[in-house]
Amino acid sequence: MENRRFKGIIFDLDGVICHTDKYHYMAWKNLADSIGIYFDEQINNRLRGVSRMESLEIILERSDKAYSDKEKEEFANKKNEMYKELLNKMSENDLDKKVKETLDILKERGYKTAIASSSKNARLILSKLNLIDFFDIIVDGNDIKYSKPDKEVFEKAGIGLGLLCDECLVVEDAASGVEGAKRAGMEVAGIGDAKNLSDVTFHLESFEDLQKYC
Repeated sequence: MENRRFKGIIFDLDGVICHTDKYHYMAWKNLADSIGIYFDEQINNRLRGVSRMESLEIILERSDKAYSDKEKEEFANKKNEMYKELLNKMSENDLDKKVKETLDILKERGYKTAIASSSKNARLILSKLNLIDFFDIIVDGNDIKYSKPDKEVFEKAGIGLGLLCDECLVVEDAASGVEGAKRAGMEVAGIGDAKNLSDVTFHLESFEDLQKYC
């Protein structure tokens, strides 16, 4: 590979490679309704990029009842089972053609690629999109102790690629992910909600804009 700034690209999954927000929202809404807690899309936006249990704690802020750790675990599992049922409806048709074209081009240009996601369902989603074998390494919620904005998931992805932190570019759509990547010493291309954040290096209007910088 010729001498260049980045050698690997580390992607968040939800909101970057694909969009499963609607499925998360439907599952959390179903759970919240079942225990009589108000939940809307504004609250749902606070859950982006954080772990399942942290998301549950945000939802339970509106409850007057104190729940045990066992009850919380049951709630989280119930939500996840509903979410996985919804994910089973996903297919390659849910993958934007421009995303797939860009990924193929980046591979052709010799970049190593990784997924760094807090989701414990990343491999299921990638399987449904027929991308499970595309990435050199997948680090998800099953592989980490601390979720974003901690740097752990990004550091593990970089190590898995065999690259130094400053050789990796992270593509993120959430502020928590941007913060985690910066903590890991990596530069960030922001897309979606993260594109206008001041601490991202590249501001992506669309996924294919990556081709300009890589």
